[in-house]
Amino acid sequence: MMESKNKLKPVVKEVVLNAPIVKVWRAITNKNDMKQWYFELETFRPEVGFEFQFYGGKDEKQYLHLCQVTEVIPGRKLAYSWRYDGNPGNSSVTFELFPEGKNTKLRLTHQGLESFGTNNPDLAKENFVEGWNTIIGKSIKAFVE
Repeated sequence: MMESKNKLKPVVKEVVLNAPIVKVWRAITNKNDMKQWYFELETFRPEVGFEFQFYGGKDEKQYLHLCQVTEVIPGRKLAYSWRYDGNPGNSSVTFELFPEGKNTKLRLTHQGLESFGTNNPDLAKENFVEGWNTIIGKSIKAFVE
């Protein structure tokens, strides 16, 4: 039973960034900042209902990500749906920011990964864990600090 419970658990990654919230918020909501540490987005606005897309994946296989902003609390929280063109399932990604003195704690939560099913090994949970560890643990940290 433990195995299936673990599959339903979201991927959660927390990091304390040596940067003020205003800088981290800009990093997660400004498309020019985002391309430095995240993905190359043609357009992005932190507005509920705003739809955006981008390509990402391993070099040999790129996936079109289809996303829609679902929640915005300026300086505190950004959430959007995350799914793949031509693939079943829909997940959600949430960035939450918490002040810690002059620093900012960033918590990323990616839930609903199990909705992608098990037919595509590229969309396996461990790939998301690895990806977010790099993006949140290294890339954004290097960018904002």
